[in-house]
Amino acid sequence: MNQVLNYFSTLPILELIAVLTSLLYVVLAAKGNIWCWPSALVSTALYSVIFYDVYLWSDSLLQIYYMAMAIFGWYNWRSSINNTKPKTKDKNKDKTSEISIEGSSIAIIKWQKATHIKVISVLTLFSVILGWLMENYTPADFPYFDAATTVFAVFATYLVVAKVLENWFYWLAIDFVSIYLYIQKDLTPTAVLFSLYVILAAYGYYQWKKLYNLQRACYE
Repeated sequence: MNQVLNYFSTLPILELIAVLTSLLYVVLAAKGNIWCWPSALVSTALYSVIFYDVYLWSDSLLQIYYMAMAIFGWYNWRSSINNTKPKTKDKNKDKTSEISIEGSSIAIIKWQKATHIKVISVLTLFSVILGWLMENYTPADFPYFDAATTVFAVFATYLVVAKVLENWFYWLAIDFVSIYLYIQKDLTPTAVLFSLYVILAAYGYYQWKKLYNLQRACYE
């Protein structure tokens, strides 16, 4: 624990702000608060600069994608505020409900298992291809795990923007794999940080699931 406290106490100011706004983003997203997206925009903008300065240019480019998704997320969540009428859909299709919390009307979508199976299969294929390229053409460690966390994180970010309930399961898997990678690389403070993300992801799913069930019950 002392190692973690010392790590955060010695962080450069920009990195410290990036870490805090990243945590704030997850907390606010778990609560369905639309202000999670400005937090994400700040953290990703800072990390794009931080990663560029230390020559992690692929990670820097990934942050630019996250910045774009933060803007799109704000627009998408904001546009639903005035759309508070319940939506009825065929029982065999994905179910949608409307909830109003924390200054945003959030249409939470629940995907069918078959949809997730197809998506996971495609993402796994992309991860294997990217991992193979990294293994054979870069000095990257754990290329397949590293590729998988990147590919799935890109898609999981979209799921948050689209308000898909099961996005939290994706983040749980990503976080657990990331913890393993960081422990193997002796990045203990970062592993602890991602352990916190695991707790927040579980909390996020609990919150979204409870609100989804509550709103669905109101319109049945």
